[in-house]
Amino acid sequence: MDVLIFKTSVASPQEVSRIHPLLTSLAEIRQYNFDLEDCDNILRVVSSGVEPQTINHMLQIAGFTCEELPY
Repeated sequence: MDVLIFKTSVASPQEVSRIHPLLTSLAEIRQYNFDLEDCDNILRVVSSGVEPQTINHMLQIAGFTCEELPY
């Protein structure tokens, strides 16, 4: 399993709800969570073989910024 960490512009539970269908549409994503208390609105994704660019693209389609952080 891979753990990917991203800085995002997702700022509210309502916005997380908008992204939920996108993230759950990929079977390779085992688990994800947002830390909206963090100043970077962190998204953590546990997956098997998902490229960071895929997550970035999905969030951009939904209208959010997303930047992978080193882990």
